[in-house]
Amino acid sequence: MSAGTGDRGELFVDGTGGGRTDGVAAGRTRRSAAGVGRAPAGGGAAVMFSDGVPSPSHSHSPAAASGAPAESTGVPAEGTRSTALPRARTGPPRRGSRREKKSWPKIAQRIVPDDLQPEVLRLELTELGDAFRAYQRRPEPDLAVLAELHDRKARAFALWADVTDDASLREEADRAVAAARTTREMDANRRGVPVGGEGPVIERLLTRGQGVHARTVLEHVRVGSPLPGAEARLAVLMLTLRAARAGTGNVTGQDLGGWLQGDAERVLRELVDVGWLLLPEDVTADDALTSRAEEPAQVTVPSLLAGAPRPFFFGKVTRARLSGWAQKVVGDRKLRKKKAGAATRLLAVYTAAHSGPGGCLGGGGEDAGLALDEVAQFCGLRPEEVAEHAGLLTAAGWLEEEADTADGRLRGRLAERVLPLSGLL
Repeated sequence: MSAGTGDRGELFVDGTGGGRTDGVAAGRTRRSAAGVGRAPAGGGAAVMFSDGVPSPSHSHSPAAASGAPAESTGVPAEGTRSTALPRARTGPPRRGSRREKKSWPKIAQRIVPDDLQPEVLRLELTELGDAFRAYQRRPEPDLAVLAELHDRKARAFALWADVTDDASLREEADRAVAAARTTREMDANRRGVPVGGEGPVIERLLTRGQGVHARTVLEHVRVGSPLPGAEARLAVLMLTLRAARAGTGNVTGQDLGGWLQGDAERVLRELVDVGWLLLPEDVTADDALTSRAEEPAQVTVPSLLAGAPRPFFFGKVTRARLSGWAQKVVGDRKLRKKKAGAATRLLAVYTAAHSGPGGCLGGGGEDAGLALDEVAQFCGLRPEEVAEHAGLLTAAGWLEEEADTADGRLRGRLAERVLPLSGLL
């Protein structure tokens, strides 16, 4: 048994019987009267924590020692541990705190009324709004589809204006008519077909924008070719198109042989010798000429690497399209049958890139033509030699009729079979 004083100065006696001195009892009476430190009926003081677990002092209370259950004090009996959290207060939900949103059909930021008549107009406006939103989610634009949507919108808004006598709806219908017309003009320009549907519809290999990029590449080759000969210029053109994006590209022996025929090895070595072209350390010119499609040779054009000033600004899709376009021109079946050389095929590339939708060279009508000295420089020829190669193009069915080289201009027209390759000036 031991005796001592508590934290408030009261005398206590701790023994097996748990007896207390009169001073302790008197202190408890005073605290009870003041409403402080009220003990449970079992006689032991307990402190409740936020998780409902009693303090360790409760385990020494007489009630715990005797095994008696705790009375209605909120304290669990010995040997149990309550983990229940205090119950949240519940009450009726507040009215108006959450409103159900009704999905109203919309088109052009206008709500389509539920009671709009006639019913067919209301359904058309609803479906048309959904169609415009679906078009905006398309991965690729289709201007023909968009023009048709604008046409439908113009008709629907015109009828809506008649039904409601709303002038703003009439203005919206007029704007839709103008939008449909502009969209069709854009589509015609992209595809190189006459506006209004006049004349045959020609599936063009290049859009107008891609034609601009093609002429940019041709001009780069015209003024920047490291070697003056036609064979070297043809190789520079085709390799530039392969490496235009990152400065590197893949070629096969079949590519090089098709472009340069018997001159391929010589031209390749000359381009490597002047530093315009780099091959991997373990690859020779002969290795590149024997490479196959499953294991092509990688070539590098240092002037087109990422660190150098960029001469071209187009994406990988346009690069592939331009490369395919040039390959189609250079590998034209009738040019191959005529055994056209590098200069003649370069002239074919230049005339195709610098022609309008109707095939006229220069794009400004039959009298426009192309500057003869620029044509000659691109092809690696003298100006007076251009007429001879133009005659070869006429014989191969590339040009519609004999080209005119008077007054320092090359005038002519692409044959109908070549129109899909026009650069759409």
